[in-house]
Amino acid sequence: MANLGRRWAWVAVLLVGVGLFLLVLETLAGTRNINFVPALILLGASIAPATFLTFAQGRTGRWRVPGSVVGLAAFVGGVVGVVAAGWLEYDTLHRLGVLPMVFVGLIEETAKLIVPVAILLLWRRHRSPGEGLVIGVASGAGFAALETMGYAFTALVGSQGNLGTVEQTLLIRGLTAPAAHLSWTGLTAGALFALAAAPGGRRLAAFLLTFAAAVTLHTCWDTFGTQAAYLFIGGVSLGWILVRLHLDRERPADVPPTPIGAPRRVDDGLGAAPGR
Repeated sequence: MANLGRRWAWVAVLLVGVGLFLLVLETLAGTRNINFVPALILLGASIAPATFLTFAQGRTGRWRVPGSVVGLAAFVGGVVGVVAAGWLEYDTLHRLGVLPMVFVGLIEETAKLIVPVAILLLWRRHRSPGEGLVIGVASGAGFAALETMGYAFTALVGSQGNLGTVEQTLLIRGLTAPAAHLSWTGLTAGALFALAAAPGGRRLAAFLLTFAAAVTLHTCWDTFGTQAAYLFIGGVSLGWILVRLHLDRERPADVPPTPIGAPRRVDDGLGAAPGR
């Protein structure tokens, strides 16, 4: 029952988040009190990333990344990633005059890995690909939420307080977040943790190729601004991370055959227990 609850906890996160968002929106519309605008933007920017992060965490198999680590990766990873990307993009723009989209993808995908790398170095006993994937999704979720809040605030100011424009920005970026920042950072962090768990040429090549693919997908996302391009790139990114979630899921270890006449042992998912 506990595993079943974890697997479907994302539904509760989604329903509660949407309910709170609608409550704040109705209150804002009814009272016209602009003090509710920050709460509206915060909820609208966070619901989709938090839902997908809960979804990924619930499909991790027997192991489980502690909530404190997930929260650290999401909060600190988001802040550090946004700030680092902002400064690097600012410096590059001043040096080159024009910032090519490939540099945007490279800078942001690198910035989002700063905190996962720090966690990898400090949390040495846990280096499975699945754990890295969840930590990467958390870092990408924090980055996506903060970036969406910035876009929503810009839309609010640019439209001179038009809430419809803010809602549209939050909706579009919320729906696309899992197929963009969360997927790209989750995939690269998972490959990085896999390399740390078993260093070797093949794992190194897999990480470099995964990182290059994430930068390429990010660049294409920023370059081709059509709905068809978003659907294709998002489908590839989301499908890839769903496959990795399935392949990297840690399953119960195989139990050796029981000799004839010996007591049967049953693995309940927490450890072997003597059979009846």
